[in-house]
Amino acid sequence: MIQLRATSICAFEPLAVQKANLHHGKVFAYPAHMADTPVNIDGSALTISQVVSVARERTTVILGDSVLDSMTRSRETVEQAASGADAVYGINTGFGALSRKQIDPESNRHLQLNLIRSHASGVGEPLPVDTVRAMLLILAASLARGHSGVRIELVRQIIALLNAGITPVVPEVGSVGASGDLAPLSHAALVLVGEGEAFLDGQRVSGAEALRSSGIEPITLEAKEGLALINGTHLMAAQASLSSFDIDRLMDAAIIAAAMAVDACLGTDATLDARIHEIRRQPGQIEVARRMLSLLEHSEIVKSHQEDDPRVQDPYSLRATPQVLGAALDSIAADRVVIERELGAVTDNPLVFGDEIRSGGNFHGMPLAIAMDSIAIGIANVAGISERRVYWLQASHDDFNRVPTHLSPQPGLHSGLMITQYTAAACCNELRILATPASVGNIPTAAGIEDYNSMGATSGLKLRRAVMLAQYVIGIELLTMSEAIEHHRPLSSGDGVEHAHAAIRRLVPPLTEDRPPAPDIEAIVGLIRAGALSGG
Repeated sequence: MIQLRATSICAFEPLAVQKANLHHGKVFAYPAHMADTPVNIDGSALTISQVVSVARERTTVILGDSVLDSMTRSRETVEQAASGADAVYGINTGFGALSRKQIDPESNRHLQLNLIRSHASGVGEPLPVDTVRAMLLILAASLARGHSGVRIELVRQIIALLNAGITPVVPEVGSVGASGDLAPLSHAALVLVGEGEAFLDGQRVSGAEALRSSGIEPITLEAKEGLALINGTHLMAAQASLSSFDIDRLMDAAIIAAAMAVDACLGTDATLDARIHEIRRQPGQIEVARRMLSLLEHSEIVKSHQEDDPRVQDPYSLRATPQVLGAALDSIAADRVVIERELGAVTDNPLVFGDEIRSGGNFHGMPLAIAMDSIAIGIANVAGISERRVYWLQASHDDFNRVPTHLSPQPGLHSGLMITQYTAAACCNELRILATPASVGNIPTAAGIEDYNSMGATSGLKLRRAVMLAQYVIGIELLTMSEAIEHHRPLSSGDGVEHAHAAIRRLVPPLTEDRPPAPDIEAIVGLIRAGALSGG
């Protein structure tokens, strides 16, 4: 049976600590307690929670002594190859379609710097600060595993940027998700050498100024190091990790909203009977039904219409919620395993094994691309069935349930929550577009030598936006259903539902006359992002 992770319930302090993320001007609540323990880069796999804590809470990063010997040995192998007569890709040759051009040892530093400069071709708005910080952490951890052949000093330089709060300005568009996230990582690497631009203390400054103000000397790249910095899946892994963390909280809120909807719509909890779901044998479905039934435990509203209720069945959006949300939950759980594996991976090329150097394709982002595309499909369905429940309640199709149309305090004079359903519909329309996989649309690059790309960075951008839109849809459902619960008072809902309802009411008062719903929606979405709706 799949268990909802503890992080999805209580990892954030409920709106206790809010920090600017430079995420296009938005402010999010981040986990206050994560920063207590430094993240040790010791060759082992990072966890998603570690990535989030460094990316969003500026947890200190340290380089463990356990990786120093293996890094030193692999570096010696690279230096021998760089000074040798034989051509070794990425060490004394050009790159991509230019890999047949051998470079003399004296020009290697220029080769590495030129690579970074020429590949920094990204366009568009800067990536959010948390995404870039996550990317740098994952990059440092990968390089420290002793198969990339870079100097220890280079990994320490990346860690120094993270600990100083220096975040390179990285345009969001430019990676095709193979041969590494070349353009985004190049923009980040420019700051390591004192070029490019960076965010520091909320200001956008030159990379040179950011290093100088933090007392960090620019690093000079040696053989292979420029390629090692940009030839990995680190942006994709960052996007996937942060989204995965946020999706846990989204799914938690979606289950709470669905349970609240059962009572708001005077639905039945009989469809949540464990026996129904056990014989389907789908673990996500079983878990969602169990959670919903638990949230509705002790509901007086459920009991109030167990007799003399003329309705035979609820609509699919109520009756089949465990099947729909459970399917998404199972898919997300499977794809999360892919993401967790990538956080322990080495995705550079070429790779060093003892005194041997081997070229391969670990930089190819297809595992992450397919995983993120798949998650986006699941999220579209989570939001889609949520919007249907909002529509069902607001439209007053069910004359047995005397909740007023659109939750209007006085139908006709007040519009109530009518247009919130329009907003949910608009979000769902875009979610359908975002559910279209990026990973199936190959475009060759590098004069054909790189002839099948993953487009995984696009999958990551889509997923990030999909999560945001789904948060708004679930927020609208919670706004609608919490208002509907008021119309069933003095009866109470289940203990878990009432806990969520109380959290909402601390920020959003009942609707007594028309007011702009947008601030109420934002407040509830803040609770979703903070994981503050569940009683744990």
